[in-house]
Amino acid sequence: MNSSVVWGHPHLRVVLDVSPDGPVGVRSVTCGGPEAAEPRSRAAQPLVELLLPGEGRARASHRFSRTAAGERLAYRGCDQCREGRWHVLRLDLHDAVSGLDAEVFFRSADGVAAFQVWTRVTNRGEEPVLLLGVTSFAAAFAGSVESADVVRAASEWLGESRWTREPLRAHAVPDLGLAAHGQDGRGRLAVVSTGTWSTGGSLPTGGLIDRDGGRAWLWQIEHNGAWRWEVGERLGGPYVALLGPTDVDHQWHRRLAPGESFTTVPVSVAVSDDGLEGAAAALTGHRRAIVRPHPDRERLPVVFNDYMNTLMGDPTTDKLRPLIEAAAGAGAEVFCVDAGWYDDDGTWWDSVGEWQPSQSRFPRGIEEVLGHIRALGMVPGLWLEPEVIGVRSPMADKLPPEAFLQRGGVRLTEHGRHHLDLRHPRAVAHLDQVVDRLVEELGVGYFKLDYNIDPGAGTDLDADSPGDGLLACNRAHLAWLDGVLARHPGLILENCASGAMRMDYALLSRLHLQSTSDQQDFRRYPPIAVAAPMSVLPEQSASWAYPQPDMTAEELAFALCTGMLGRLYLSGHLDGMSAGQLASVRAAVAGHRAIRHELARATPVWPLGLPGWDDPWLALGLRAGDTTHLGVWRRAPAGSAPAESVRLELPQLRGGPVDIDVRYPRHLPAWDHRWEPGTGVLTLTVRGGEPLSARIFDIRRAATS
Repeated sequence: MNSSVVWGHPHLRVVLDVSPDGPVGVRSVTCGGPEAAEPRSRAAQPLVELLLPGEGRARASHRFSRTAAGERLAYRGCDQCREGRWHVLRLDLHDAVSGLDAEVFFRSADGVAAFQVWTRVTNRGEEPVLLLGVTSFAAAFAGSVESADVVRAASEWLGESRWTREPLRAHAVPDLGLAAHGQDGRGRLAVVSTGTWSTGGSLPTGGLIDRDGGRAWLWQIEHNGAWRWEVGERLGGPYVALLGPTDVDHQWHRRLAPGESFTTVPVSVAVSDDGLEGAAAALTGHRRAIVRPHPDRERLPVVFNDYMNTLMGDPTTDKLRPLIEAAAGAGAEVFCVDAGWYDDDGTWWDSVGEWQPSQSRFPRGIEEVLGHIRALGMVPGLWLEPEVIGVRSPMADKLPPEAFLQRGGVRLTEHGRHHLDLRHPRAVAHLDQVVDRLVEELGVGYFKLDYNIDPGAGTDLDADSPGDGLLACNRAHLAWLDGVLARHPGLILENCASGAMRMDYALLSRLHLQSTSDQQDFRRYPPIAVAAPMSVLPEQSASWAYPQPDMTAEELAFALCTGMLGRLYLSGHLDGMSAGQLASVRAAVAGHRAIRHELARATPVWPLGLPGWDDPWLALGLRAGDTTHLGVWRRAPAGSAPAESVRLELPQLRGGPVDIDVRYPRHLPAWDHRWEPGTGVLTLTVRGGEPLSARIFDIRRAATS
């Protein structure tokens, strides 16, 4: 007999079809309250898909949908409870043929239309079972394929977070006339990331939006390694499957002996009836619920880093002192000495690993530099790339071979570096000693944790498969970070991996800010900064603002605006600037500091839609209560002048007059503006001036008498 399980809270309602003789499936996910209409009697897509070599799929395809074992997982019961602010659901499923149990865990925070979910598979049989893939979550999406848009993002070094939104029918899921054939399709749109750069090619954030009804799902896979998400069409409509590593994509398989368990990576899904921006707001609220508490999340200090377009990995005492003084004068609260502080011979790339301060760069010791930072009221920071050991580093021979990732007994080498295996106690002990020494002896309060290689599929040492070894190493890395923060609860940790090649919420639930790119061209950076809040909390999105003495006043303001609606991350030769230029930098820092705590409760909107890489106009709004903080950037397309005017849609302010104030820069010519209260459209016009310019506005409803 079929029945249902209803779970949630006033902001989220999940209904699951359950049966003792068939698979559990998600019938509906809504933003709380009763269902608007009677759903179909049976959910088509099983909640859990299990791919086993002796079972395969119930029908041949390239999908993680309709696996043979997944279709047999029958309902055996559930538990619902509260854990603080979290509402928790645990479902028990069982496959009598394979002897596998599947427990599915949901949790959702009060007030948030989103949930986190993962699956634990246990072998209750008498023989080993080989897993080739297990979904963390799979479900049918309400609505038709014809009205569904898919949103996804490509990403690479210097070109992160390039979002597209297009009809699902456009390319990925053509109309094949499935109803006439009476069968599900076999294709799918699969988005896959391999290795340890979890966001090096595509983002683990994606979504489906019903253009007609406004219903939207956004999801994120919270893993610092390999993953896959896919969408496709079944006879009943679109489906979604979210996974960590798999055999077909990542050389992953896991053998479960009787009694052994495997737990998938967690994923999160946000839902809304208000389209993309509604789902983005829900996912933003959910991210704030899953991040680890830390004092930095309250203080949100402004960081100056000496690297980007400034010292570029060549710090010395003489170069740093004037920069430190200029940064403090501009209002920075953390000063990070980036790459090179450990280098004595000028070729540090393949010699890193001991992390001892250079004597030639700092003749009186790096303590002098760090002390000067503290004396000027800033927290001293250092760059660190903990997971690698250079091939010329003494540590390459001091640590045993088993402390490194291996394939076929050979240590993996990539770009002159070996990769530590943090499952090994000697590797962990080495890194713990490094961090504890730098914190306790040198007083470092901030680390920029970088990561500039990708070792590939993984390690086959002490693992069923390379992908299985890599997954264990990914999890050991997270455990090491947890240990660092437990020992040093006030330490601030930045997440960086050649910019944003590892921008995932396995890491960002622990670490405090995210470098959004290594892009050195300030003209190309705005689309990256504007897109970042789709994947990262505004208060964690650290986009470089690197003004330079040779910039015009408009160019300098343009560069600074790029960092202001996030975690302001300064660089640039401030020590070589004129008094007027320094005043502009100080005004930007002060303007950001005045609103940073509002940004930490704001939700993103995109008045021009998600940014295109070459768009001449770009806009990001952050809604904080009654105020929308709006950033607008104007760029010249190649070979032509940019349009003078742009129309921005701000429907949240529709219906009355608004007050529009320029937050920054106030010292440059104002842009004309015209507000249409009936449509909620703001038109901005630039009269003459330079083709490259940007402004940060505060917009709020006008008081009425």
